Amino acid sequence: MLRSIKKLLGIFNDDNFIWGIHKVENLVSKVLSVALIIVISVSLFDLVLILCKDLLATEPFGFFNKTLIEIFGLFLNILIALELLENITAYLKKHIVQVELVVVTALIAVARKIIIFDPKQYDKIDLIALAIASLALSVSYWLIRRMNQTASPE
Repeated sequence: MLRSIKKLLGIFNDDNFIWGIHKVENLVSKVLSVALIIVISVSLFDLVLILCKDLLATEPFGFFNKTLIEIFGLFLNILIALELLENITAYLKKHIVQVELVVVTALIAVARKIIIFDPKQYDKIDLIALAIASLALSVSYWLIRRMNQTASPE
């Protein structure tokens, strides 16, 4: 009985506990990767269907039924999902969150919002907020790149 209790308490030893957390992190990252691949595949299939329908099946031939901005938004959604997948893959390889990739992903997401921004639907202050977010993310990216270049000269 005493051995069972000691063995159970051994699970909460710092090294064993950290090893368990590491395994859970890896499992969650792999599940997220598979789920994201499914989302990317479905989104890509949806984009191809929309393009085929708009380019081939609408009258007059060759004109988009949806606006180009909506189609660009779909492209950028897939690009953002690919960036998220790259973030997860980088985590699985190095077991660290690469801040540079996260900032780039956020920058793409904000750029997407700016590209598809509808001034009829949102206030002008919303566009200003997106511009400030874009500027802040750009400065952050520049600082991170500069730090990384000075930290590891090649």
